[in-house]
Amino acid sequence: MVRHGQSAANVDTSIYNRVPDYRIPLTDRGVEQARRTGEELRRKLDGEQLCVYVSPYLRAYQTLEALQLDGLTERVIEEPRLREQDWANFQIAGEIEDQKELRNLYGHFFYRFREGESGSDVYDRVSSFMETLYRHWEKPDYAPNTLLVTHGLTMRLFCMRWFHWSVEYFESLNNPGNAELRTLVRNSAGKYDLDVPFTQWVQRRVDETVVDAPPVIF
Repeated sequence: MVRHGQSAANVDTSIYNRVPDYRIPLTDRGVEQARRTGEELRRKLDGEQLCVYVSPYLRAYQTLEALQLDGLTERVIEEPRLREQDWANFQIAGEIEDQKELRNLYGHFFYRFREGESGSDVYDRVSSFMETLYRHWEKPDYAPNTLLVTHGLTMRLFCMRWFHWSVEYFESLNNPGNAELRTLVRNSAGKYDLDVPFTQWVQRRVDETVVDAPPVIF
């Protein structure tokens, strides 16, 4: 999995007021980040082919292009279920900032933006995508590797679903940086391990639940 490189909105959030989220491009720095990640990814693949699933957002497609994997790519599939969390249409900066504050208080997994999705909505569509992925993997001629070109929150929720992490553990995790890789590597037991854990802003175990959370004073 790779998160898109730095986008214009990562630099200036006011762009959300006038450009649809799915059409926001990478910055020059974002292209360079993705190019360097492509070098790392090609070393990991060591000549092996891969099948690519890409978010339909412009910044994801531009990241994929900058990775320079054409010679190794068996197939590219646009996958809308790997898109960014929907927040709104054209976003009014002050209103979105207010909602972000509410989300921080309420919790990133369950808080739903007024014109968009909650983290749990993204979790549901990622779960649906995973079923499709399993069906594709059953094909005898499928490539030996899979690449998801997607977004930070979507990557965390994919891993949450894959590894059956609790909601409380998910809430403790930070997004990966722009153009960062996370790899699920199959071990000798036939199961998958995450090569690099997500950083945490607060310590939580993977099995902690709401029962273990600090009590709410009301």
